Amino acid sequence: MSRGRGRHARTGTEPLTAYSDIRLRILLSAIFTPLFAAGTIAFAVWLGAGGSHSGPGRGPLIALTVGCAVLTLAAATDLTILLRRRRASGAGGHREDHEDREHQEPREGGGPDRNPDEGG
Repeated sequence: MSRGRGRHARTGTEPLTAYSDIRLRILLSAIFTPLFAAGTIAFAVWLGAGGSHSGPGRGPLIALTVGCAVLTLAAATDLTILLRRRRASGAGGHREDHEDREHQEPREGGGPDRNPDEGG
């Protein structure tokens, strides 16, 4: 069985264009970027101190340090991309305006800029 190249017919109630909650993503990235950065620094310092035998071994500390560093990079990248897209689109956090424009019905007699009552 091979599928055609075209889009499949919509069968459910999914939106035509899916949006993630940008404000929530920005909030989470803004919270977790410094948190993961602090974790990276803390585990690196703990790894560097290394003289104590009471903690985990060297391998788990390296894994935790690298893991926190990767998560810091991912959160910072996401935050940077989201803020750049928000700035480029001119959306200053006015979600209601965006939703109103998205659900606005097109007017008769032309595009959304033209008012048929004006007679012109």
